[in-house]
Amino acid sequence: MEEIRDNLIARIAEGEREGWLGEVEALKVSLAGAADKLGQIDRQSQKTTISLGMPTTRSGDLE
Repeated sequence: MEEIRDNLIARIAEGEREGWLGEVEALKVSLAGAADKLGQIDRQSQKTTISLGMPTTRSGDLE
């Protein structure tokens, strides 16, 4: 997803250099959507924590 964002930023810069105003506006909308999606992914990854607890051994395993 970061590659998509980086590509959009590069295309926006190109569009601004070339004067493609309509294209730039559409790309900015896409960029905002990509940034939102990256934020969702980041928030979700912070919520997903699984506690596995401490490992235990059986008394026969130590011999």
